[in-house]
Amino acid sequence: MSSSAKRIQKELAEISLDPPCNCSAGPKGDNIYEWASTIMGPSGSPYAGGVFFLDIIFPPDYPFKPPKVTFRTRIYHCNINNHGQICLDILKDQWSPALTISKVLLSVCSLLTDPNPRKYGLPGIPY
Repeated sequence: MSSSAKRIQKELAEISLDPPCNCSAGPKGDNIYEWASTIMGPSGSPYAGGVFFLDIIFPPDYPFKPPKVTFRTRIYHCNINNHGQICLDILKDQWSPALTISKVLLSVCSLLTDPNPRKYGLPGIPY
């Protein structure tokens, strides 16, 4: 088993035992590198009561490169484009191998509560 697969297996065990609040995630099937995730809309946000589905694709050189996380559920948000791509610094230039998928999901939930239109706003998508 590759080092990336071992790391992903470890994160799967951790997220299964102690999932982030309002989140779940795990492999879609037999491929450990392709996960599905569910996020419940955070209370106190415009997304409260919503259920959002995301795809998570881990690159072969994970954790040295960030996972690709995209919304499958259409969402109107200034930091998420119409293809479900998320403008979040830790999924780009601020990625660190110390981060985990649990921390990524918590950051996505935080973005739903507190959007950042100034730093990562997408053109034509007001909040």
